[in-house]
Amino acid sequence: MRKKEKETKNRQASLPLLIAGVLALLFSGCSSLVNLGGRALDGSAFEEKTLARYRSPAVMDLGQVEVREVRGKTGEVSLAISPRGIPALVFRASAPSGGGEFRLISLEFLSSHTTGWNEFTRELSGSGLFRVEGGEAVLRLNEPVDTLDIREGKIRQKDTRFTGGEALQALRNREERIAVLVQWMRIREPVPAFAGRKSFERYWKPILFPELVLAKKRPKTWNTAGALWTRAEDIRWNSSYTAILFPEELQRVRDSGTLLRDWEEAVSWIYLEYEWDRIIALLGEEIHLTKTK
Repeated sequence: MRKKEKETKNRQASLPLLIAGVLALLFSGCSSLVNLGGRALDGSAFEEKTLARYRSPAVMDLGQVEVREVRGKTGEVSLAISPRGIPALVFRASAPSGGGEFRLISLEFLSSHTTGWNEFTRELSGSGLFRVEGGEAVLRLNEPVDTLDIREGKIRQKDTRFTGGEALQALRNREERIAVLVQWMRIREPVPAFAGRKSFERYWKPILFPELVLAKKRPKTWNTAGALWTRAEDIRWNSSYTAILFPEELQRVRDSGTLLRDWEEAVSWIYLEYEWDRIIALLGEEIHLTKTK
């Protein structure tokens, strides 16, 4: 009896250390744990078992594409498709039929930042092929792939977590703002091709937030002579620049500091939306994979 009590106390004492270790790895850039996000902390990430794993060579800036056949806690089998060059992005699909055809179910995405994350599951409409022959496999998504509603999500801000309806509403509000921003970004010319998220950030940050960069990096349209200014989020925003460059639906978002919060907390989400069509096009080519498990 005393031995069992001692073992129980040891397990309880080690739990905070385990959680701390998970958090440390999560935010130190370990891709396997970054992909788990909040699911690593609430335990839901460990409710499925990987039955087989396949990986491809690098596909441009998508990096290696990984496909896992997984079994959930209720016994259902599905596919988890991850372009590893875009961390924390997972396409969920049904188990392939005898001919390899599958149906896309959802997209799972984690947009992390220095003090927390946005995590959501969005419904998808589409199909694809995953055909296995021995230790090799072929993957292809069929276009079009349509994104539907965000059906659930979680938000973490420092020590505060938001779930349920509160998180869902906040995520959908941010989604609407990102959609407007990306639509505006796409019609600007000329815009270079981006070799990943970092080059995307380097190009857009001086345009979106010239107040926050060195003077030599500011766009030619930046002018302070006779400009009107407003203060929000402890920053003086050049409202005259805002009115000249941004569409009406983004002007209040920028001058209130909301656009800056979206950028700081969800730039990977913005990048995903901006590059969505190209990501789907790349996954629409036949990708050859090798079994690793």
